Amino acid sequence: MADRNKIKQQARQRRKKHLHKKIRGTQEHPRLVVFRSNKEIYGQIVDDVKQETLAAASTRSKEIAQDIAGAKSKVEKAKMAGKHLGELAKSKKIERVIFDRAGYLYHGRVKAFADGAREGGLNF
Repeated sequence: MADRNKIKQQARQRRKKHLHKKIRGTQEHPRLVVFRSNKEIYGQIVDDVKQETLAAASTRSKEIAQDIAGAKSKVEKAKMAGKHLGELAKSKKIERVIFDRAGYLYHGRVKAFADGAREGGLNF
């Protein structure tokens, strides 16, 4: 079992390395990075030129804790977190981003997070 997890992790790292060759966040188009753990999902909007985080949200954010408590699945929680991040970015006048899925496959919670961010007002 441990070998299988190690192989999956190595495959994700390989995909991530290939993606990062092409993706760079700038001031005009910062990078929206997603990290998915077994229980939570996290998202950050990063300016790679200045090397700073412009906005961040996750399923652990205190601002949306009440909404997330009513969610039935991790996919619903991810969508709410994405929507919260989109609204945060909009309040900071960030409208366009480059989506970085960090080697994760684009379906399930990662896709729900991206859809929520689009609902919150981000374009990518």
